[in-house]
Amino acid sequence: MRPYHKSIQLLKRVATERGFLASANDIANYRRVWARDGVICGLAGLLDGDPGLEETMRATLETLANNQHELGMIPSNVHFDADTPSLSFGGLAGRVDTVAWFIIGVCQYAYKMKDRSFFDTYQPQLIKGLQLQQSWEYNAGDLMHVPRSGNWADEYPTQGFILYDQLLRLWGLRCYLHFDPDLSLQEKAKEITEKIVQNYKKRQDIAQVYHPKAYKALDQKPYWVAALEPAGYQMQFDAFANSLALFLQIGTPEDQTQLIQYTEDLRKTLELKLLPAFWPVIKEDDRAWEDLINNCKYDFRNHPYEFHNGGTWQMVNGFYGLGLIACDRQELAEEVLMHIHAQNQREDWSFYENFNSKTGAPNGVPYCAWSAAGAVLIRQSLQKKSLLK
Repeated sequence: MRPYHKSIQLLKRVATERGFLASANDIANYRRVWARDGVICGLAGLLDGDPGLEETMRATLETLANNQHELGMIPSNVHFDADTPSLSFGGLAGRVDTVAWFIIGVCQYAYKMKDRSFFDTYQPQLIKGLQLQQSWEYNAGDLMHVPRSGNWADEYPTQGFILYDQLLRLWGLRCYLHFDPDLSLQEKAKEITEKIVQNYKKRQDIAQVYHPKAYKALDQKPYWVAALEPAGYQMQFDAFANSLALFLQIGTPEDQTQLIQYTEDLRKTLELKLLPAFWPVIKEDDRAWEDLINNCKYDFRNHPYEFHNGGTWQMVNGFYGLGLIACDRQELAEEVLMHIHAQNQREDWSFYENFNSKTGAPNGVPYCAWSAAGAVLIRQSLQKKSLLK
């Protein structure tokens, strides 16, 4: 249990009275309460059941709720100078996925703690977030339009109807409906599910195709493609999105079998035996290279096989493990967990943010909290503890 203990130890190191910090190191802006990182760490804490981690999840959600924008946006991160919060809603573009993570977090906390009053307290903020997501459809077409840099892959050139964001929204809706079975939201969840199934993988039945011309040119893939925009599809494999698709049981059993065959074949060909964030990597002679190298506010980090450009993230693989467990592939989830621990323990348990998928070299910030959370999510799920979905 030593690897698990080390993961919990790091989560406790980043726990503060205002919520989870992104890293135990005072590097750049990681010593802040981040919506995405904080909720993911909180989900791990809820599954573990440690009272201190549960309380920090509550504090994270309260910090986010108390600093929600009047229009419904949830901060990307909150920094406190004494008692004064400094808010960021994104860098080069606003963050879309923070709203979904907030909705998921509030509902998961209320569910795991059996605290309906917590949901009731923050239901107005949840409704405002749901309404904002609705407005992001722009054309009332059930899919949110996401700007480039608008989610966790903030320096990767996906944009438009990004699959990851549609799935997060769907997960949030499902969680919300557990407490409030609103009929219009039930219908919205159904429509989003149908749009995902019909549009992100080539099928014979094309009754609900969003972009007929682009769909006609879409190649057959064993996975759900990364994004759709007016100019066509972005057909990369997005590990986070496809992990969520497994976890949420999107599509048919055949879809899930094909996807797992692809992910396992890919995982086992790579040095670290874990999934890369996006695949294949974008290289200098690719059309997307210019978009990639210009899509950063400061230093360029998305070299081939690093960061979002094919880098390996333990956090992402934690969600892949959840997806495998949802498909009754516990033995594969155990393998993934073993390899996550192997990377987390590098350099005396430095819990690096991500790794070069080709060389295995560490990248990013050490003592990254959600690298620990990825391991906790799988271990607790293997022990039959489950999240609302």
